[in-house]
Amino acid sequence: MKKNIILKTIQLALCGAMLIGAGSGCKKFLEEKDPSNLSPDSYFTLPEHADAAVFAAYARLRFIGEDAGIFTNNYVFLDAATGTVITKTAQNSDLNNLLGLVYNGDNLQIGNWWKGLYSVIAQTNLVLDNVPKINPMDEVARKKVMGEAYFLRAWAYFYAVRLWGDVPLILKSQTPQSSDFAPGRTSTEEVYKAIVDDLQKAEAAGLPWKDNTGRACAAAVKALLGKVYLTMAGFPLNKGQAYYKLAADKSKEVIDYANAHPSEIGLFSSYDDLHSVGTNNKLELLFQIQYLSGVAENPVQTTMLPNNSQPDISAKGIMQGTYVPSVSFYNSYKKFEPTDKRPDQQQFFYTYYFSKGSGDTIKLDAPYIFKFFDIICHGSPGKPGTGISNLNLTLMRYAEVLLTYAEAQNRADGAPNTDAYTALNAIRLRANLPAKAGLNQADFEQSVWRERWHELSYEGVVWFDMLRLRKVYNEDTNGFDDFVGHVNKSNGAVLAKKHLLYPLPVFEMKNNPNLKPQNEGY
Repeated sequence: MKKNIILKTIQLALCGAMLIGAGSGCKKFLEEKDPSNLSPDSYFTLPEHADAAVFAAYARLRFIGEDAGIFTNNYVFLDAATGTVITKTAQNSDLNNLLGLVYNGDNLQIGNWWKGLYSVIAQTNLVLDNVPKINPMDEVARKKVMGEAYFLRAWAYFYAVRLWGDVPLILKSQTPQSSDFAPGRTSTEEVYKAIVDDLQKAEAAGLPWKDNTGRACAAAVKALLGKVYLTMAGFPLNKGQAYYKLAADKSKEVIDYANAHPSEIGLFSSYDDLHSVGTNNKLELLFQIQYLSGVAENPVQTTMLPNNSQPDISAKGIMQGTYVPSVSFYNSYKKFEPTDKRPDQQQFFYTYYFSKGSGDTIKLDAPYIFKFFDIICHGSPGKPGTGISNLNLTLMRYAEVLLTYAEAQNRADGAPNTDAYTALNAIRLRANLPAKAGLNQADFEQSVWRERWHELSYEGVVWFDMLRLRKVYNEDTNGFDDFVGHVNKSNGAVLAKKHLLYPLPVFEMKNNPNLKPQNEGY
C-alpha cells in the first residue's frame, strides 16, 4: 500500500473543506503557519488541532459521492450488483461490468472504495495517535474527539471487511519506515473484533445522544454497533443467537431513548423529510455526509436524473441517467401490497417532473429515484431550482435501527415479541400498509427482510443484507432465493460464490505483494 495507505501531512483544507464546526476554531486554525511545513509532531500542539484533524476525517467520507469516470460516482457501487438498479447510460464500462457481475480487480469503483476507506482510516489513525499528546487540553473535549475518530475508523473497517473479507488491519499511523508498511491481510474475525472494540470505545466517549450539527453521536455509535452484531450473527462468521441478542439489545437502547425523547430521534411523519435540506442531521437521520455550497456540494443529484435522451427536468442542466430502479423491483412494491405508498409519485420514486425543474409537466420513460432528490436544487412548479445541492447524503437512519431490532430479537428469542412487532409495524404503517400480527418466527423474519429491501433500498444496505443472509429478494414470488444461483431479473446476471467478496484492487496488489492471494474467483 506504498502509494495509497500512507501517512500524509496535514493539508490546508482540514477546516476549510469541512462543513462541520466551521467557526472560530477553524478561523484560528487557518491562521496557523503554512500547513505544508507541518508534521504530526509539530502540528498537534493546540486543542483546536484535534477538532481540525477529526474534521478532516469526516471530510474524507465524501469520497462516496465522488466521480468514478464518466456519468457515474462511487455511491452507485453499493447497489450496482443487487439487481435493484439499472443504468440509462451505456458509456461507463466499469459501471456496466458491476451491473452485469463481470467486474475484476481493475474496476475503477472497486479501487476508489479501497482508497477512500483507507484514507478515512489513515486520518483517524492520525487523530488517535496524536490527540492524546496535546497538552493542555480539556479532557472531556479530548475524549469526545477520540470517540468520534474511533467511530469513523470502525465505520470504514466495517465496509472494508464486508467488501473484501480479510483486509489489512492498520491501527497506527504509517510512514515508509513503519515495520508494517506493506501489511498482509488480517482475518475477518480479527477485523470484526477491532471494529467492536473501536465502537465500544466510542460508546464510552461521552458523545451526546443526538448531534444535529452532523458530528457522530451516541445514537449513531449504538446503531452501528447493533448493525455490526447483526452482521456477525450471520455469514460469514455465523456467530448465531448470542450475537442476534447483542444486536437486539444494542438497537433497543436507541429505540428506548427515541421513545423517551421523540423530538430528538424517531421516524419522520412524511417521506418528504428524507430529502429536505431543512431536516439535515435531524430526527430520523442518525449519520450523514455533510454538504454545503461553497464548501462541498452534494454530487450525486445528477445520477438520479434521466439521461439526455429525455427532456431537461432540472435546473442543474446535467442529465446522466446513471442510477435507475429496475422496473421489476419498482413494481414489486405494489404487486404484493397495493396500498404501499412508497412507490407513489414523489415518495421514493417519480415518473414525471417539470421542464427545467419548474415549468410544464414532463412524463418520463421510466421510474426514477426520488428518495433523496433535492427539490431546492432541481426546482419545483413556480420555483426555479438553485442548481446547487446542500442536501446531506444519508449513511444511517432510525428506520434501519427499528428493522435491525425486529430481525435480531425474533432470531434471539425464537419468536417476535411485542416490541419487535411495534418496530416492524412503525415502518409499515408509515408506508400505508396494514400492521403484521400472529406470525411464526420464519414468516416474521421474511416480513422484516422484505421491509429492509423496500424501505432501505438505494441506501447501500441491500447488498450487505444479501451477503450476511446469503439470500436475495425475488420480485416474482415475494420470497427469497439463495444467493448463489439467483438471477438478477434486470439483466439476467447470475450470482456466483465469487460474488460474496469483491476482488482486491490490482494496483494495490502490485504495490504490496503481501496482499496475496487474490479473493477466490478473480
